[in-house]
Amino acid sequence: MPIFMDRHDVPETVTAEILARLHQEDLKIEQEFGCKGITYWFDDRRKTAFCLIKAPNKQAIQEMHNHAHGDVPNSVIEVDEALVEAFLGRISDPVKANEGPLNIITDDAFRVIMVLETSNYLNRIEANQFSIFTQKFHNSVSKTITQFEGSIVKQNNNTYLVSFRSVTNAILCALKIQANFKYITPKFDLQNRILKIGIDAGSPVTHKKELFEETITLATQMCEIVNHDIVISSEIKSLYENENRNAFIDKERIYTLSPDEQKFLTDLMDYIEANWKQTEINVVKFAKALGYSKSQLYRKLKALTGKSPNTFIRDYRLNKSLKLLHDQRGNISEIAYRAGFNSLAYFSKCFKDKFNILPSTYIQQHVY
Repeated sequence: MPIFMDRHDVPETVTAEILARLHQEDLKIEQEFGCKGITYWFDDRRKTAFCLIKAPNKQAIQEMHNHAHGDVPNSVIEVDEALVEAFLGRISDPVKANEGPLNIITDDAFRVIMVLETSNYLNRIEANQFSIFTQKFHNSVSKTITQFEGSIVKQNNNTYLVSFRSVTNAILCALKIQANFKYITPKFDLQNRILKIGIDAGSPVTHKKELFEETITLATQMCEIVNHDIVISSEIKSLYENENRNAFIDKERIYTLSPDEQKFLTDLMDYIEANWKQTEINVVKFAKALGYSKSQLYRKLKALTGKSPNTFIRDYRLNKSLKLLHDQRGNISEIAYRAGFNSLAYFSKCFKDKFNILPSTYIQQHVY
């Protein structure tokens, strides 16, 4: 039976004790609807609750809540049990902290999410060097994440997705990972030896379909798109300063995305992700779609990404084509045209300029 997580935005008058009683009402009738309540989280500060439930479908959860107490969830998503545990640290009720008949849960589900990515130059390191580097790199990163009480949700050779309870720990962890990186990386290919980190915070269930999807999306975009090594949202900055009275974010080492920049970044990526395959994209259409003049778009994009609109579109297509090649989603010609390039020769030239390797050579060396 699938597992779901639902979200309840509760009134200001709802307390942890009231929520515990509502949970007990669910448990009394859950079998009538084929459901089984596993556990829940309650954030008194933000007045949100999240229930983890085994159920035949979303409708059964809605009906169970409605019949038990009338507090129907605002949204419900299907989740993976292992991911819930990785993000939130548990998939069962916490140990009872009070002596009364109710297990009053005050554990919230709000998390700080870090996305960490190294540049694809790692794929060009010779085998023995790659093995030595990756061992040092992953040992260093894993040790640092553990030191600052982070939980690794996903990882591969080039990326980490990490969950933290404390924004302070997330910030300190990012700074230490960056500081360690230069000491463990190979000394060649300096211009491509890059480690970038994006940090945002949020709740597990929003209007999106996946667990923490909204938060992960912004953290990933900050990591991959913004032209700084460590980028945080304005909410992270505010949370950090609230946790550390009279302490401020180091502006020289950490870039804070303003709310206006965040909206621009979101609009930018929504447009480019929907249109990057279209060969007819040009700067005029690009600017008009985002509601700016050509000069306004150039200034905003250059300030945020360090790239002109044409360069940004080309690099985005090249990064997509690299992944398509690696995943063997077609031959070079097919992928070039899928990525919006009209000319195979021009695609190969751009690919070589960006990645310092021809597409054909990349396939020979890295696709098995």
